[in-house]
Order: sequence, then structure tokens, then C-alpha cells
Amino acid sequence: MSKRVALVTGGSRGIGFGIAQCLARDGLDLAICGVREAGGVAEPAAQLRALGAQVLYVQADVADASARLRLVAAVKERFGRLDVLVNNAGVGPKPRADILDATEESFDELIRTNLRGPYFLTQSVARWMIEQRKADARFRAAIVNISSISTTVASTDRGDYCISKAGVSMATQLWAARLGEFEIPVYEVRPGVIKSDMTAAATEKYDALFLQGLAIQPRWGTPEDVGKAVAALVRGDFAYSTGAVVMVDGGLTIQRL
Repeated sequence: MSKRVALVTGGSRGIGFGIAQCLARDGLDLAICGVREAGGVAEPAAQLRALGAQVLYVQADVADASARLRLVAAVKERFGRLDVLVNNAGVGPKPRADILDATEESFDELIRTNLRGPYFLTQSVARWMIEQRKADARFRAAIVNISSISTTVASTDRGDYCISKAGVSMATQLWAARLGEFEIPVYEVRPGVIKSDMTAAATEKYDALFLQGLAIQPRWGTPEDVGKAVAALVRGDFAYSTGAVVMVDGGLTIQRL
């Protein structure tokens, strides 16, 4: 198969779906995973196929080690190659809790899904990418981690989420350093407040904050905003920038007086 293949975790909804759409438009075939049964993602999968992509959906929770192995095996069986990994799948705390009251159970869940899962999925995929690179010098790989402005912006009612995303940022640097010799760039895309099912419950709150000047660009971000940034990295538009952080936050994190 000559087309490049991208695995987008959590690629059937929200930010992940926006990323998958942009990659499909750029001519990549797609493997996407999530925790829903296949029937629940039939519509987004059909939309991606309508953009010209072959689409493989695997029901797999990235927090589960055996599911990660099964996911990579399914991609190998279907496509025989993997050029791009986008670590996007993540969860927020349920419920949010002040760090004086937060539980170890919530902390462990977020670390498993948001940090440990993508870290070890990257390990598995990177080994395969190295094999492909050694077999074919023309092989062009890329790994993109989706973090959050919560990497550096403290929210004391979801400390577990902030810590998990800060870990993703360091993981990006670690993998960039380790995979440089194999010419496999690793990037971090750091979204701000993005309109998705994860933020739907806070719509009123952020609508008001945008009116008060929360971000320099006074609007919600969209999954497509994130997808366009990922697509540029995957195309190789930033080929000499491994380890780079791309902000997609409308200027929210710029310090202002």
C-alpha cells in the first residue's frame, strides 16, 4: 500500500475526529480507536471514508495494555504499515474536585488514560516505525501528542488532569530525543478551550469568559483548528522542529497586562 497510514486515538469524536478529517483530506488512510462499540462510530467512519480514506476502527481503551497490543496488531493486519501516530485520546476527572478533596482513584484513572497509555503506545509504535525506517529510507514517520494548556495553566479543581498533561509534554521531549537518530520527529500540540463533547458542560462558563477577554482571539477553538495544526506537522512542514510545541489556544496563554 502506497498511502501513508495514521493512527488517531480517540479519533471518532471531538478533537480526534477533527484531526482525522484533516489527515483524510491530506490523503492518509486512517486507523482510529475508542471505547465505543463499532456500531456507535459508523457515522463518523462513513464521513472519513467519504473524504477518500480507508478507515479501520478498533474498540480499544489506551489505558489497557492488552488493548494497546491488540490495536497495533490490528493496524498491522489491515494496513501492514503505520506512518503516523496521534496520541489524542484522553479523559477529564469525573467529577472535578478541589485538590484538597480529590481522590487517588480519579488520579490513577487520569494517569492511566492520559499519560501511561500514550507513553507505552508510543513505545510499541516507535519500535515498529524504527523497523520500517530501517527497511525503507524513504519512510516518513511522525508522532504527535495532543496535550492541553493545562500543561502549564493550573486548575486546582482538576489537578490530576493538569499533571497528566504536563507528563505528556515531558514525554514528547523524551521521545523526540530518543527517536531523533531514526529521523522520527515527535511534536506536541497544545489546545486551549476547544468546542467538543468534553467541554459541552462548561459552555455557559466559557462563553462568558471569552466575552471578558479570556483569549486574544475571542472565540472557542474548533477540532478543525487542532486538526490543521496536526496535519501541517504530519505533512513535514516543520521537518526541523522535533520536540516543538504548537499552541492552538487563540493566544489564551500569552501574558498580558
